[in-house]
Amino acid sequence: MRMSEGVEWAVHCLSVLASAPEGRALPARRLAEVHGVPTAYLTKHLQKLAAQGIVSSSPGPRGGFVLARPANEITLLDVVEAVDGAEPAFRCAEIRQRGPTAVEAECYQRPCGIAAAFARADLRWREELRETTLAMLVADIPNTVHPRQLKAAETWLAEVFAD
Repeated sequence: MRMSEGVEWAVHCLSVLASAPEGRALPARRLAEVHGVPTAYLTKHLQKLAAQGIVSSSPGPRGGFVLARPANEITLLDVVEAVDGAEPAFRCAEIRQRGPTAVEAECYQRPCGIAAAFARADLRWREELRETTLAMLVADIPNTVHPRQLKAAETWLAEVFAD
């Protein structure tokens, strides 16, 4: 399974929003700037997050995006489902019911072992994402980001909000 890069972009943007002063919005163009990604493409993902109540937006010169709820109430599963959808990664096409060995449809009362294994894996993956909050990721930033980059991010945020 492969998630879209929009999921990564969304989580990074949410981390920035969680680190911003409370109530201060960041425009999509500034979020795109800090991550070096195209504004138009990022805006589509931010709109998906807004549609799911993860961020909210406001127009105007001081407008932009803010978290719509506390970071400890936003899970990675919320973000994945907002950006990529809630469909399972594996979609069983029931190919065992095709070809020369197929039998009558009523003989297939249980899912095949392959579909069941993928369903269990999907469930575990979703449970892990559901248990990981944005607040947990933000709290771990000092352990995973180089100190110079942390300082650069702090400086960038201060400059953005000084405008």
